[in-house]
Amino acid sequence: MVDVQPPPFRTLDDFLLGSARFSVPDVRNLDRWNNRIINNLLYYQSNYFASALAFLLIVGYFQPLQLILGATVVILLFLGFVWAAENKAVIRRFRRNHPSLCLAAILGSSYLLLSVLGGVAVFLFGIAFPILMILFHASVRLRNLKNKLENKLESIGLKRTPMGLLLEALGQEQEAGS
Repeated sequence: MVDVQPPPFRTLDDFLLGSARFSVPDVRNLDRWNNRIINNLLYYQSNYFASALAFLLIVGYFQPLQLILGATVVILLFLGFVWAAENKAVIRRFRRNHPSLCLAAILGSSYLLLSVLGGVAVFLFGIAFPILMILFHASVRLRNLKNKLENKLESIGLKRTPMGLLLEALGQEQEAGS
């Protein structure tokens, strides 16, 4: 973890405004869509983390206890999934072949556990909504030349970032930078 470098914040102009280009992804070509999402997650990760943190702070201001409970449940389920995927070959193969289903399973399990505990609304608005907005932006944001260059540096191992480690834990390291 010593060699992990947090990437710089991208300008608001590049992230959302003037120079940002958006397009509906081609849903018939899932590999290309997945590639766009992964590369945008790597390139805009600081902006995504800051956006999610801001939203979590707003929700946490109104429902602090339930937000902490919800975050704890999701983190424990995610860590349990990563541990199981590293120790069980069947789960590892499933994680590589069906990353969207794995994310849905983690979020669905979190939802079910939190519904039993009573923090459903906080989970939906405090945790799942920022993830949905990040995935939406990463899906529709077109890549530029600087984005492609940064992703190549990450994929060949010259730079290690937090999102790169997270994607690696989800079994998507071979996709990054392609």
